Amino acid sequence: MHPGFKPSLIILLVVFMGSCATGRYVPVDNVAKLDVAFTDAGWTGGAVPNAGVCARYGGESMSPPLAVRNIPSGTTDIIIEFNDLSYPPLSSGGGHGAIRVPAAGKTEVMIPAVPGETFDLPQGVFMEAAHRGTVGGAGAYLGPCSGGRGNIYEADVKAVSKSTTSSQPSRLLGKGSITLGRY
Repeated sequence: MHPGFKPSLIILLVVFMGSCATGRYVPVDNVAKLDVAFTDAGWTGGAVPNAGVCARYGGESMSPPLAVRNIPSGTTDIIIEFNDLSYPPLSSGGGHGAIRVPAAGKTEVMIPAVPGETFDLPQGVFMEAAHRGTVGGAGAYLGPCSGGRGNIYEADVKAVSKSTTSSQPSRLLGKGSITLGRY
């Protein structure tokens, strides 16, 4: 065995584990706290409004419009991952979908409501990952769809500097979250 093999393997594992802990983005030393707020009074973080519920249960499957503030310098994109915290298969990493909005040079970004169960997104909004739900139509986003069982829905918001080369990692510059509500 090569004398440097074991330490090299350990270093590789530490780097890998560190990047797994934050998803695809390597955090900078001082990750900023993003300020995330609803811009529609119908969304309060309490009960999910009917406009937000998936089509299967009679809703419009629209995401809440959001304001993201305190965006750090160097941010290229805002990533929003929608999750059902009460249902483990969809509880992290954008189980209900993930969208991206370009934010280069901005300290504040307004995110419009995004229709669920479709890949047809508003101008300036891009799919980062399709939802992983097994009900409803395919798409970039799936509204809360637990059938009213009281599941807790949340959006994790990340300010990232996306790498343009495979040799450089993308960086996590800021993060925040907002409770969408219970349904």
